Amino acid sequence: MTLPVITTARTRLTVLTPERACLMLDFYLRNREHLRPWEPVRDESFYTLDHWRQRLRDGYSQFFDGSAVQLVALDERGERVLATCNFTHIMMGMFKACHLGYAIDKEYEGQGLMQEVVGAGIGYLFNDLGLHRIMASYRPENHRSGALLERLGFEREGYARDYLMINGRWEDHVLTALINPAV
Repeated sequence: MTLPVITTARTRLTVLTPERACLMLDFYLRNREHLRPWEPVRDESFYTLDHWRQRLRDGYSQFFDGSAVQLVALDERGERVLATCNFTHIMMGMFKACHLGYAIDKEYEGQGLMQEVVGAGIGYLFNDLGLHRIMASYRPENHRSGALLERLGFEREGYARDYLMINGRWEDHVLTALINPAV
């Protein structure tokens, strides 16, 4: 199995190797405040090169053992992370499903880039890996995320109280899923 390289109109998606940890560190440093309301509380070690080297080593291993595909959307020159698109907890067998998470650089929000990136990632998971179901959740007040998932064809499946610890608090989430019509 080789690392994917997925080209979209404005990006190139791939799984970053640990040697490129500086790109992830840069993304999270630039977007620290922008992402804070939507993510877990981050320890200061999260914002270090050592952390990102290890995290990318883990993601690289997870890609090859089939448990995750953690894609980054790079600019056309491959020098800057514009967004992330993570498919985690991949289970095959009779389930063939995973969870989706994503983040976008504050400079690219509202330009349709996240739909382009996530749509390409979904295509890879459905067409190349043969997954049947992708599950995603979002906080009810995150209208952008809800609209994105709806545009991508995700259907609401439920509402979960105190579902995830986000920014230091248990937060309710809307549960959605997308089914691969070809599998």
